Order: sequence, then structure tokens, then C-alpha cells
Amino acid sequence: MPDPVLLCYCTCPDAASAQAIAEALVGEQLAACVNRLPGVASTYRWRGQVTTDAEELLLIKTVASRFEALKTRLLALHPYELPELIAVPVERGHAAYLDWVRHSAGD
Repeated sequence: MPDPVLLCYCTCPDAASAQAIAEALVGEQLAACVNRLPGVASTYRWRGQVTTDAEELLLIKTVASRFEALKTRLLALHPYELPELIAVPVERGHAAYLDWVRHSAGD
């Protein structure tokens, strides 16, 4: 059975940190691809206060076997005290693309 593909979400405070994280994850074969989506407005509760901030969203494509290493590296690079990292299994997709993700993420 092939390694399951994951789509991971992570927000960053600015373009520079988002780019650094994206380049590290892809460069170290922890992710096959990272899309950066600027202009995200995030509203959340932090330390008892409701806050809204401009952020950049990363869409990270990886495989389940690389997730723990990806998480460790992302947490080391991320400037937030508590970075968002959510992984969702990809149930369906273009088979050739999913195979490329598996190959590119170090499978």
C-alpha cells in the first residue's frame, strides 16, 4: 500500500518566514510542494483576547511517513510560540500527481 499523502495547513506572520519554511521543507524533501497564499486574515482567541492578524497560509503536500520530521523542522523554524499545523489525509486525487508527491517527499 502506498504511503498516504497529506495536505498540511500552516499560517505564518509574514512572507519572509513563509518563504523560509517553504524552501526548507521542500529542500530537505520533507514536502513535495508548498503553496503560499498571502492576504489571509485570521481571527482567533489568544491569551483571552480576540485578535485578527494578516497572515500567509502554507499548503504543504507531504506523505504520512515524513510528517513527524516535517513537524519537528517546521516547529524549529516557525517564529510563533504556538504554530498552526494541521494535517488532512488526501482521500482522492490525480494518481500521477499523488505519486509525484510520494516520490518528491522522500519516498
